[in-house]
Amino acid sequence: MAILSFLINLAGATMLLLFAVRMVRTGIERSFGAQFQRWLTESTSLIGSGATGVMLALILQSSAAVALLTSGFAAAGYLAFPAGLAVVLGGDLGSALIIQVLSFRLDWLVPLLLTIGGWLFIKTEGRRWRQAGRILMGVAFILISLQLLRQTMEPIKDSAFLPAIAEYLGRDFITAFIVGAALAFVMHSSVAAILMCVTLVHIDAIPFAAGLSLVLGANLGSAVIPVYLTRGMGVEGRRIPVANMALRGTWALVALLVINIGFDPSHLLIVSPEQSLIYAHIAFNLSLMIIALPLCRPLARPVVAMMPNVARAEPEQHDEISVLDIDALGSPQMAIASLKRELLRMMGLVERMYQPIQSLYQDADKARMRAIKLQDNAVNAALLGIRRYVADIPLDKYTKDEANIVRSLMEFAIRLEAAGDLVSGQFLSTAAEKRDERVELSADGWSELVHMFEAVRANFKLASNVLISDDLESARLLVMEKTEMKQKERRSRKRHLQRLSEGRADSFESSDVHLETLRALRDLNGHISAVAYPILYRNGQLLETRLIQNMEDGTDD
Repeated sequence: MAILSFLINLAGATMLLLFAVRMVRTGIERSFGAQFQRWLTESTSLIGSGATGVMLALILQSSAAVALLTSGFAAAGYLAFPAGLAVVLGGDLGSALIIQVLSFRLDWLVPLLLTIGGWLFIKTEGRRWRQAGRILMGVAFILISLQLLRQTMEPIKDSAFLPAIAEYLGRDFITAFIVGAALAFVMHSSVAAILMCVTLVHIDAIPFAAGLSLVLGANLGSAVIPVYLTRGMGVEGRRIPVANMALRGTWALVALLVINIGFDPSHLLIVSPEQSLIYAHIAFNLSLMIIALPLCRPLARPVVAMMPNVARAEPEQHDEISVLDIDALGSPQMAIASLKRELLRMMGLVERMYQPIQSLYQDADKARMRAIKLQDNAVNAALLGIRRYVADIPLDKYTKDEANIVRSLMEFAIRLEAAGDLVSGQFLSTAAEKRDERVELSADGWSELVHMFEAVRANFKLASNVLISDDLESARLLVMEKTEMKQKERRSRKRHLQRLSEGRADSFESSDVHLETLRALRDLNGHISAVAYPILYRNGQLLETRLIQNMEDGTDD
């Protein structure tokens, strides 16, 4: 029974740690997710890219999350291999620095973090404030999980079996290295795995030498995580995590052999064992970054040679094929699912039309603009197909709720078609006007527009999730994002008029472009946010003119 109780407590503490790390990362991604692309792609040097990686890992508390973001942007063509690899190397160092911050005994902060975080999350409606509450509660949960780990391990450190295991791991550094790698991979979090190792060393459950081998193994395991998670991406996205795994794995093996064969690991005990372990982890990642940064550009050619681009059909061709299932018309659930898949495809078409718009304001390339207009034909064809499909549905055989769902999906298809027209019409004509008349937006005005472009980009993702999941809280969040977008538009318009009153020539010359783009962004966001309203209405969360105030306690959004 004692062993069973220990395993249950250990599993509970570990799962709380994993949940807390994810909770913090989710809060930060929902607050700043749309800005990550700008942070990743703005750096002009490898050192700058590495620094960006450090910053992102400190924010996200995960080197794997940084690697996944980087791979996604590389696969989309926004990030070159050398800069992407530098970002990931910086992310590894930032993740190591997070260990130092979380290792401090901050138990006294837990009640304060829970109080402030819980109040912000439950009592406020602003997205940023709610996510700030989520982040504070997540940090509190991390500290609580570490307390539980210490309490769980404390009683068994003097037991018969743990010293034997600890002694074996201390002698067999290869096994300890493999166990550390497996632990990080299974937990899908190097932060959680290494914090556990630090806790075990702190309570003398395992010797410092075993902890060091475990941490080096966890560094390899954390590099394997993004390789595994990006296995379905294009080859451009997979190159970066594979190169990082090769560099990090090689350096981890070298460090393991040198430390355990070259000299006594106890020589690294410069302070307390747990703090020395953290210092060794930071030193490992810092030295790797220093050594590997100059190799980022030379490595590009051999990595591309080993992982060449594979010729494949263009995704646009696949995206133009309807996924509507005629055979499913007689089954309401199957027909609704088929409609949702087709709407998701349609939304993907509109999103891909929108993606290059921001860059077209800086370089209005005529070929790319023609391509966007051609893509709008596919959006129009998708709407036509959905109309015919809905017309063939025997609504008399559907329940009232099922018929209402079909009608709401049809209405959303109309909104998506209007969104496509907006992108191929208003946005492109404004970009062409800016190019032809050589209009230069003011620095302040362009910064305001960039933030709105990013917000719409993030809301495309959120709207897709709402469409597929029918999740009530995500729908509420999407509508709140729509309200926030309107507020951003009003604030930007007000600032623009203020600049005009100050007599700024750049604002005067760009006034039409600025105001037209503001309206277009607001309207586009309104079209994609429309997917949320039927869900809110079905759940009684929508009054005639506004959302019901959220009185639920602790609801995760």
